Amino acid sequence: MARRTRAEAEATRESLLDAAEQVFYDKGVARATLQDIARTAGVTRGALYWHFKDKADLFGAMLERVRMPLEDLIDAIPAGERSESVLETLRMASLLALGQMEQPRIRRIHSIIIHRCEVFGEFDPVAMLRELSESASANTLELFRQARDNDELVAEVDAETANQTFHCILRGLLHHWHLDTDAYSLSETGTRLINQWFELIGKASLKPAARPGS
Repeated sequence: MARRTRAEAEATRESLLDAAEQVFYDKGVARATLQDIARTAGVTRGALYWHFKDKADLFGAMLERVRMPLEDLIDAIPAGERSESVLETLRMASLLALGQMEQPRIRRIHSIIIHRCEVFGEFDPVAMLRELSESASANTLELFRQARDNDELVAEVDAETANQTFHCILRGLLHHWHLDTDAYSLSETGTRLINQWFELIGKASLKPAARPGS
């Protein structure tokens, strides 16, 4: 019986997160209410509060669903595609991330982040996103510094500039694609741009432009 109760609680939590995605997408984060989300999930507000303290807690849990830690992306690179080059490893991880962003759930949540996310009252989702962005930037900066120490970067590019440019490219790709996600394939266009950029900053020639696992 205890196992069933835990399973039901987890199912309710997942249903609430599904509902939050839908309501945040339809109404925007500021205008969405917890009552809207509970009603969409088919549960009471009391059940929602049993799982989540407030809207900020619910929003944060929704973000965790699509979080892609750098170490997980690196671990996901197929064994036959792995390289001792730090730049090559980061390039392959980037292509994996772009491919995952086309998945329906991840695409929907990124659309919420880009187009339907506002600061209101004491709830500041932008600050939460900024914290995640800063964490991701710090992780990749460490890799670019390793690449510099390994003499993989061209002399004209320092690790800090490479890292800032890298994140600007990724954010620009994602924002532009979300203007019309049917206009082109994010992974295909992103693969071409990411590969060309890594070719420009790296001393050694990188592997041919192919997405991991293709």
